Amino acid sequence: MAKKDKKQEEELVENINSEENTENGQSDAKNDNQVEKEPSLEEQLAEMKDKYIRLYSEFDNFRRRTAKERIELMGTATEGLMTSLIPIIDDFERGLETMKKSEDVQAVQQGVELIFNKFRGLLEGKGLKAMESAVGKDFDPEMQEAITQIPAPNPKLKGKVVDVIENGYYLNDKIIRFAKVVIGS
Repeated sequence: MAKKDKKQEEELVENINSEENTENGQSDAKNDNQVEKEPSLEEQLAEMKDKYIRLYSEFDNFRRRTAKERIELMGTATEGLMTSLIPIIDDFERGLETMKKSEDVQAVQQGVELIFNKFRGLLEGKGLKAMESAVGKDFDPEMQEAITQIPAPNPKLKGKVVDVIENGYYLNDKIIRFAKVVIGS
């Protein structure tokens, strides 16, 4: 029996040694994989850094391009309006020539009225709209600017608009100039 026990012990030791060798082989393989993975992680990091730098550069170029386009747009934004105003300047020049030659005041007045109506129509076509007359209405500080107060001509006009010095204007429903008014006190 001692021979059997010794044989079993030897087989057990061989099994243990072979298992250790297998584990060592596996651990060596694991170490090899880790060594292989580490460079790939470094490569991935380098690749991500490269992508980040490219994306950042692309965004920076986009920002510069849009800023340049915005500046160009601001410079040419009024081109359409200016082109539309040129015929009105021509009309004024013809009207001034006519005033020098003609002594008919009514004809000159009609000519100026025509030019004024053409000019107002052009501005309204571009979105400019005059505020309604506020004479006799309550003072509205969100739409009007009080220039001065005068004694009210009658008690009904106390705290109300007595006179409009300059009309207010909207551009596409946004106030671009407040009406300058006189208020009764």
